[in-house]
Amino acid sequence: MSLAFLFRSVTREAVKASIGQPVRCLHSGCQLLAADKALLMKLRKNTGYTFINCKKALEKFENDIAQAEAWLHEQAQKEGWSKASKLEGRRAKEGLIGLFVGNQTAAMVEVNCETDFVARNEKFQQLVKDVTLATLTHHQNKNQSQTGYVKSFLSGDELSKLSMKEGSSLADHLALTIGRLGENMALRRAVILGVPSEWHIGSYVHGNISGQTEVVMGRYGALVIFQGGKDGERDTLGRKLGQHIVGEAPLSLGNMDDLPCGESETRLLPQTFLADPSRTVAQFLKGQEARVLDFVRFQCGETLEKE
Repeated sequence: MSLAFLFRSVTREAVKASIGQPVRCLHSGCQLLAADKALLMKLRKNTGYTFINCKKALEKFENDIAQAEAWLHEQAQKEGWSKASKLEGRRAKEGLIGLFVGNQTAAMVEVNCETDFVARNEKFQQLVKDVTLATLTHHQNKNQSQTGYVKSFLSGDELSKLSMKEGSSLADHLALTIGRLGENMALRRAVILGVPSEWHIGSYVHGNISGQTEVVMGRYGALVIFQGGKDGERDTLGRKLGQHIVGEAPLSLGNMDDLPCGESETRLLPQTFLADPSRTVAQFLKGQEARVLDFVRFQCGETLEKE
């Protein structure tokens, strides 16, 4: 019997014996191949982390998706804080204004990043939305028994200490987003308004880029508090006043009987009304049987008095 014939016989027997036996892979990287690929896809969809990191997490916790997801968030948070510390000194003057108006309440925030490219990213916009809603929740919890006018400003440090629904702080959420997008970011400021039932809140955001109805976002935002207005026209009135405030950037309110002082007019009521240059804002309001009580304007990246 030739050696070649003997080798072929032995090989055939070995193949037959192996049929039906489980495949074993000595390389650790093959462990996930035996797992349901749906787990990998589900973890990737739930977390947004890379396939490589999701695969590593599933291997580490023997396909326990809950433990894998918790571990991924923990690692990302550590990496985020590390990146946040490294990028802290970099200039962040781009970003978005986030604005929400609810039932007799409103919140407007500014969140900064380094580039307009990141400002258009969905993860950054989610951060802005979360900051806006956390600010609103803070107001509701703090002023449950308040019935008058409430106007409260929060600094970046104060915003960082606020909590999200799941209990994590906005500071942690900010660091996580920095870790994911690789740019320096900052929670810059917020304003919270609460008004009595007979008052109204108008709002406007210039160039809304979010496509959302809950929290609108852009580079400029305005909130305006007013009384009166014709039934069925108050939403339009509030939006027109907000557009004027964004476009003309008044610094103070003024009085209804103030006379305009020219092109450099910085009082709202004597300014030429943006939507109707034939009238001042005060004249427009008289025609609407309305009165402006207060307003707030945010411009992303603008220099503040305290800076």
